[in-house]
Amino acid sequence: MDIIFDTVTEETLIELEKTQKDFWNVPRKTGVLLNMFVKMMNAKSVLEIGTSNGYSGLWLSKALKETDGRLTTIEFYEKRQSIAIDNFKKCGVLDIIRPLQGSACEIIKNFSEEEKFDFVFIDANKREYVEYFNLIKPHLTEKAMIVADNIISHAEKVKTFVDAIDADNEFQYAIVEVPGGILTAYRSK
Repeated sequence: MDIIFDTVTEETLIELEKTQKDFWNVPRKTGVLLNMFVKMMNAKSVLEIGTSNGYSGLWLSKALKETDGRLTTIEFYEKRQSIAIDNFKKCGVLDIIRPLQGSACEIIKNFSEEEKFDFVFIDANKREYVEYFNLIKPHLTEKAMIVADNIISHAEKVKTFVDAIDADNEFQYAIVEVPGGILTAYRSK
């Protein structure tokens, strides 16, 4: 069964899919998975590293509307964040989104100790994935889930991240063969 959103959201997603290569958006299959994971976990606090034009954020936030949750999303480029905010407004989800602009590593370093996330989606600078993981780990709830994009398409660049997850006995993970590939990791301890 396909997810059916309101007309404005569906039309916005279709428009954003036309610019997928320009904005490095995830494919629709990955968007559907992100939406399902958030709902299945009943996630309340989600962190997205790499907002781009808001495509994946729309999938996440639509699920969070159902779970009564909130999305914190980080984008390095001001122009992309501005486009994303416009898309969030248009689709009626900006009220549950905290958009942050700048270096993800610097922003995460400045999170308070109390800031915790049930679900994290990583889709930004591939070489920094391992650093994102190390920085967000203290901010994960007990049974949190991490999903990282481009695990197959950028295997060499994300190898240190995959190795870090593999070596961490708190996490169980799998690589899912959707376009680009995603790593899904569940904090089981």
